[in-house]
Formats: sequence, structure tokens, C-alpha cells
Amino acid sequence: MGTLIVVAVENAPPRLRGRLALWLVEVRSGVYVGTYSVRVREMIWDQVLAGIEEGSAVMIWQERNDAGYDFVMTGDNRRVPKDMDGVKFISFLPEEGGEDAGR
Repeated sequence: MGTLIVVAVENAPPRLRGRLALWLVEVRSGVYVGTYSVRVREMIWDQVLAGIEEGSAVMIWQERNDAGYDFVMTGDNRRVPKDMDGVKFISFLPEEGGEDAGR
């Protein structure tokens, strides 16, 4: 039995968006949902990595852990995953050109 997969992309090329739409349902612009095995999930993520170009993406899926899910990210984004004792959190990088940029 498969698990729920959610893929969210920003600034993705039309070619990648079309490929994702072959496997997943686009429930909102750039947000794709489906239920697949680990093998297919990894294949979809490989397609994202190969086609994302200058965009960014995150894939979230159900997992048997304390949080109930896991995720991977790619591309430029202020949000970066941080692992703390086996639990993933999100850390924010400082904004470019912000108050601390000149120091």
C-alpha cells in the first residue's frame, strides 16, 4: 500500500509541471498530491531534481516517526531543514538586504 505524497513547486518549468501532472493531481497551482509506494516516490523526486532548474520544491510524505511525516527540499529558499535528535524542523535564513546585511 502506498502513502500520501505532496509536492509543492515554485518557479518550476512547464516541462516539470507537466511531468508531475502525469503522476499526481494538481490540487492548486504548484501543489501536487498522490498516493504511491516508496519506489515511485523516489522516482518522482528524481524527476523533480532533474527538472527544477532555477525553481524550488518540497516533497512531503507520511512516515512512521514522531512527527508522522518526513520531507525533502531543493532549490533556493530561506527555509532550510534542521535535524534535532531525529526530528526535522525548519530554520529560516536571514533575508538578503535586511538589517544585518551590512554588518
